[in-house]
Amino acid sequence: MTADFWQSSGHHLTDRESGGGLLVTDAFLKAYLARPELAPPPDSCAAERRLHAALLADPRRTVGADEIGAIADADARENWQVMVAFRDHLLGHKTLEAAYLDLIGGKAGRTPPLFLDQLVHVILRNILDGSDDPFVARAAELFFRPQRVALRDGALIVADEETIDGIGRAPVSPLMALPGMTDAAEIDVMTDANADGYWRRSDKFDMALDLTTGRRGLVALATVIARWLRHMLSAEVEIRPLRELRDAPFTWYVGLDAEATRIGDALWKGDRLHEDAQRRVAALFRLSFADAPAGDAVYLILAMTEDMTLRIKPQNLLTGLPARQVRARV
Repeated sequence: MTADFWQSSGHHLTDRESGGGLLVTDAFLKAYLARPELAPPPDSCAAERRLHAALLADPRRTVGADEIGAIADADARENWQVMVAFRDHLLGHKTLEAAYLDLIGGKAGRTPPLFLDQLVHVILRNILDGSDDPFVARAAELFFRPQRVALRDGALIVADEETIDGIGRAPVSPLMALPGMTDAAEIDVMTDANADGYWRRSDKFDMALDLTTGRRGLVALATVIARWLRHMLSAEVEIRPLRELRDAPFTWYVGLDAEATRIGDALWKGDRLHEDAQRRVAALFRLSFADAPAGDAVYLILAMTEDMTLRIKPQNLLTGLPARQVRARV
């Protein structure tokens, strides 16, 4: 029996179309209405309560500008404008995958990064459906949850930033706002001995991952990247972790985060990489396409910020590869 995981993604609220993409359902849309930003507080005006109730009854109904304009509180009006625009964007696409690709292609507008992370969360849950490797599932968390880095005895360990700081900020998933989903827990580093325990605690995001070169966590992250590209861009790739920057000629590169992009830009221009910048490189991968010449490779850089944080931008993988090698899901 395949383990279930990431109930907070809302995957169980969606349907799947014949091509494998996720379809928006009324239940999925209603999950957003459970967010604290949209649930009307006791002192909310009648117009806000009326709109919330109407969308709970029919989450696809057309919402007029006058309905939102009638809401007394300015912050509430802004929240509803953003939410309705996001809902309309989702409903305007065949799948959640297509909606996400359109957003990162330049139509994000006022879409909160929180909503983009939630889309990545549920899409990855779809991609990894049926997975039996907890290391791969844990590595996939890096795509939608910032990680804090610790260097211990030569090992590079990452743990969920929000879990470390305490569950006090806005949750990544709308479902995480529901009762019982925000219990803090102690952090355990994932090992072969305890990895199977990940499935029952996956929504707590309380297991750290060893991303040291040559160990299982980094190989798992390479697997996630390959599966993400296969699902989203129909790109068949092989991804191999590298040990050192000098192993890469950088004919083409993609920074997996803002810091890595700055490092890649410097290397591309032939600048000397300072020791501090070298230390911030957390991982380097060589990506090769199945149907490309052997020397036609792309190098992927992952780097941490000065405050030892990893913030992967999965959209960089979808927009930074050679166009001739990919075909976006529509």
